[in-house]
Amino acid sequence: MKKPLLFLFFLVVFVNSLLSQNISNSSQDENFNEIKLNAFFLVLGAVELTYENILNEQSGIGLSVLLPISDEVSEDVKYYISPYYRFYFGEKHAAGFFLEGFGMLNNVKREYFDSDDEFITDFALGIGFGGKWLAKKGFTAELNMGIGRNLFKNNKGDSELIGRAGISFGYRFL
Repeated sequence: MKKPLLFLFFLVVFVNSLLSQNISNSSQDENFNEIKLNAFFLVLGAVELTYENILNEQSGIGLSVLLPISDEVSEDVKYYISPYYRFYFGEKHAAGFFLEGFGMLNNVKREYFDSDDEFITDFALGIGFGGKWLAKKGFTAELNMGIGRNLFKNNKGDSELIGRAGISFGYRFL
């Protein structure tokens, strides 16, 4: 348990340092922030909160954290922490169709055919896509999905794929 908490601490410090740097290409009114809640996971019994910093008209970086609130979800997933980078293709400021690259520190149940199941902590890299819609008052709606692969704990020859999906609603502010 100490290793994931230590990794989380260093991840928060790293993301904070990225967010606090000045971006030379953008003006102060372009550097927006967003807070989002994933309604898809909320219905399934987990809370996924996301913070995104809009770097400029076409890109943003963010961090998503998922924690189960239902016993059904916690049987398969204990948590995940997922930093990402997005590139937007829409006409509005950091909205429309996007592609993303993400990392994911996750603690999930690994199911084996020849032995007992176990929870493992691993780190995955993946890609995703989606769309974001922006209302005039700063409210956002978003659909996204992605897939990645765990990198380290594939000791039994399996290929552990990790999925990411969401129907999120949020608010953009300065």
